[in-house]
Amino acid sequence: MTLRSALLSLAVLALPLLQACTLEPVQPWDRDLLAEDKMQLVPDPVENFIDEHIYFSKEGASGGQGIGGGGCGCN
Repeated sequence: MTLRSALLSLAVLALPLLQACTLEPVQPWDRDLLAEDKMQLVPDPVENFIDEHIYFSKEGASGGQGIGGGGCGCN
């Protein structure tokens, strides 16, 4: 029982360390940096389109590059 309580107290003490580095919201003057093209999930849409076209041509399936699911329609 002591080991369990020690692990529980250690987990409770470690929770603040697992939070984000800052609890402040993004400042307005920092938003321009986050809106740059290099910060986007897909920085170059044309290059992404070409990559997806090559993948589709080789595999004979579409999808599967985003979140969840594939070309077969299953999730």
